[in-house]
Amino acid sequence: MSFWEIPGMKAGVVTGDLAWALLQHAKEHKYAIPAFNCTSSSTINSVLEAGKELNRPVMIQFSEGGSAFVAGKALPNEKGKLQASILGAVAGAHFARAVAPAYGIPVLVHSDHCAKKLLPWFDGMLEADEAYFKEHGEPLFSSHMLDLSEEPDEENIAICEKYLKRMAPMKLILEMEIGITGGVEDGVDNSGAAKEKLYSTPQDVFAVYKGLNPISPMFTIAAAFGNVHGVYKAGNVVLKPEILQDMQDYAREQIKASTGKDIERPLNFVFHGGSGSEKHHIATALNAGVVKMNVDTDTQWAYWEGLLKFYKSKEGYLQGQIGNPEGEDKPNKSYYDPRKWIRECEVTMVKRVKESCADLSNVNA
Repeated sequence: MSFWEIPGMKAGVVTGDLAWALLQHAKEHKYAIPAFNCTSSSTINSVLEAGKELNRPVMIQFSEGGSAFVAGKALPNEKGKLQASILGAVAGAHFARAVAPAYGIPVLVHSDHCAKKLLPWFDGMLEADEAYFKEHGEPLFSSHMLDLSEEPDEENIAICEKYLKRMAPMKLILEMEIGITGGVEDGVDNSGAAKEKLYSTPQDVFAVYKGLNPISPMFTIAAAFGNVHGVYKAGNVVLKPEILQDMQDYAREQIKASTGKDIERPLNFVFHGGSGSEKHHIATALNAGVVKMNVDTDTQWAYWEGLLKFYKSKEGYLQGQIGNPEGEDKPNKSYYDPRKWIRECEVTMVKRVKESCADLSNVNA
């Protein structure tokens, strides 16, 4: 069944039951929806363009730092208030809502990692969701992530429970992290994390299920299986996506023992730190119920690479407003016009977004 056959599926931002149905379709058909960190209307458009060309769903997501950049680096973003981060995320979500229908595909809008110190940002986005829900009957965003993996597991789950109770009436999807993703991402440095924290256990993950499922089934789990943010040399990171299936099997057994229900893959996983991952690891993760994978580092490079190639090919036209290889009095406006070189950035990012979709089997057969 094509995702277009999901009852009520539409072009544009989807939330609630439609967003959840899309993730469940991905799990059933063993593909995942890539989530791309965006920092501007240009990067949002690049993701949407790739989705349009493939006729496949995509996810736009904003980190706290990326959100502040969307609003503008000149705006105040004080500790404990995070005004610019809240404003930028909300503005980015509204922009995505405005343009996404024109691209003819379903789009999910998500907020990425939110550590405990960033909860004011999370609160601000939820307030925007509640205001939008009051007016339109759906939240502004499709989903949000809480990353409290640095806290003790009991505290992590308890805070997630509190927020999911607030999100459930709007059918907002919660993504949570159990175990730690290594490396550095958006100012959070886990490069020195203990190795055992890089691998969640089936018991750790099922504790999440027990805490959250009675509140709402609309949650995903970023379980740790050796993931590391950023790009790394082969052999420096030991990914073990096969342990995701162990988590599914354990949860299945526990649910069957307590309820009598036999659910083959009851958990919905998220793959963090996917940049540079080998294809067979991605395939293993998809088979184990991964429905979303984050992509940031690779698309950052792709966006820059477009500018790099453009500059190298047009260097003689980019040294001043007047004067180029064709003559000292020849103007260069058509080369330094931002619409020209930013478009080149978009072209290379679109190509990389499409590659991520292919890696995750998010393509039409």
